Amino acid sequence: MIHLSRWKVVLLVLSLLFGLLFSYPNLLTADQRAALPGWLPRSGLNLGLDLQGGSYLLLEVDVPAMREKRLGNLGEDARTVLAEARVGVLSIARDPSGVVVTLADPSQMELAMQSMRALIGASTSGVVDRSVQRQGADRIRYAFTEQALASMGADAVTQSIEVVRRRIDNLGTREPSITRQGADRIVVQAPGESDPAQLERVIGQTAQLTFQLVDVENSVEEAMAGAIPPDSELIPGAPDSGQAFYLVKRRVLVSGENLTKAEVTSDQNNQTAIGFRFDGAGARRFGEATAANIGRPFAIILDGKVISAPRINGAITGGSGIIEGSFTIEQASEMVNLLNGGALPAPLKVEERRTVTAELGADAVAAGKLSTMIGFAIIVVFMFLAYGFLFGGISVIGLLLNGLLIIAAMSFTGATLTLPGIAGLILTFAVAVDANVLIYERMRDEARAGRSVIASLDAGFNKAMGTIIDANLTTLVAALIMFVFGAGPVRGFAWTLTIGVFTSMLSAVLVSQVGLAWWLKIAKPKKLPIAE
Repeated sequence: MIHLSRWKVVLLVLSLLFGLLFSYPNLLTADQRAALPGWLPRSGLNLGLDLQGGSYLLLEVDVPAMREKRLGNLGEDARTVLAEARVGVLSIARDPSGVVVTLADPSQMELAMQSMRALIGASTSGVVDRSVQRQGADRIRYAFTEQALASMGADAVTQSIEVVRRRIDNLGTREPSITRQGADRIVVQAPGESDPAQLERVIGQTAQLTFQLVDVENSVEEAMAGAIPPDSELIPGAPDSGQAFYLVKRRVLVSGENLTKAEVTSDQNNQTAIGFRFDGAGARRFGEATAANIGRPFAIILDGKVISAPRINGAITGGSGIIEGSFTIEQASEMVNLLNGGALPAPLKVEERRTVTAELGADAVAAGKLSTMIGFAIIVVFMFLAYGFLFGGISVIGLLLNGLLIIAAMSFTGATLTLPGIAGLILTFAVAVDANVLIYERMRDEARAGRSVIASLDAGFNKAMGTIIDANLTTLVAALIMFVFGAGPVRGFAWTLTIGVFTSMLSAVLVSQVGLAWWLKIAKPKKLPIAE
């Protein structure tokens, strides 16, 4: 193993070039990186929340509120489809997992069952999530399946994470960390985002957009007094909508689920407005709904508030339109961001909020640099004192290459460096030098046992390699466990440590082999220096 193989030299040179090429951008300013030629890497290390400051939010997904809303939607679906089939309904009562519909005329049971079965469809995973069952002569139970109820919470958290990620990306925040914590919580870390109020406002809105007809047959005043028709609901108007409350039909004509794009535009009076476009299904439903209700007003509802209630002057068949209102550019831009990011499946409650200032982050960076330099200096002094300038110097060169490769690998992969990540970096120095210690001590034992220099060097690498691999595999398994089950800073530590395991194996073993092989070829020593 001590022979100077060409492939080892080539691998070492390529590793050095990789380290220099992808670490170099970290020495440049943002303007200097932007001016680099297109074929050169420009990405540097991304500093985490604890190193550059930013905002931290701990959010809880309100799964009970989402479940309550979906159960309510079951009742509205049943009421709408039975009304379209002209089936008389005596009552619709709730139960823990669905609704029970009582028919006014039991003879319409078959027609009602046929209409209700049309509501059953597969979820996005391809599993049927609802069931329709006949109960007695005049009742039908329409409910979620047990499997759907069991997965509802986990699915809501997963969907919420994706929506939150899209919204934060639209804000321009670089490298946000969005992770699940426990069963129904989400941790959001946004480095560089100094306004947690804006972050909370953008993240917290559900952005549920619906188009519903205004109930013109009944009075808003009577509804506010308590006389709300069963197929209508009283919804407050937005501050600039022109009306305090609106009485609208419960049936949703089109929802934001069919929205493909939203953008800031202007209306015919050159006022700020929001343009929208539906997908094929949404365009068809929107065209059919507007064609059937010409002359009637319809409400555009966002997050439970009517933001506009224009009159339908003709069928809108193009699948696009604009939402008019007294919007400022900032309000319209924020609303477009929300609509394009998608609607949250459930409300989010802020459990904890924290702000890390840039000054505190700078202090953390300075402390990290100081601790890294002190740790590196201690290791260098130890290696020189224990193994002399030749063997100790080769180990130090390996450590420098190890640090260079870690920075390059993190820059290349876009990983985020956190304060615990710096601790992981220091630990990888110890892991790397530990490999050299194992190799050198085995060489020393072999030389003291009377073996030649070449035999001692070769035995040192051969007999220590098994121990080195076992130790690094153990560290790698521990790092992977922390990365999979940990969150935030723990994952940052685990990621840095994982990269360090691979780079330390390369730098500690390969640099030592190539360096000692050159020394052996040039000096042709009679004795091993570290055995004296």
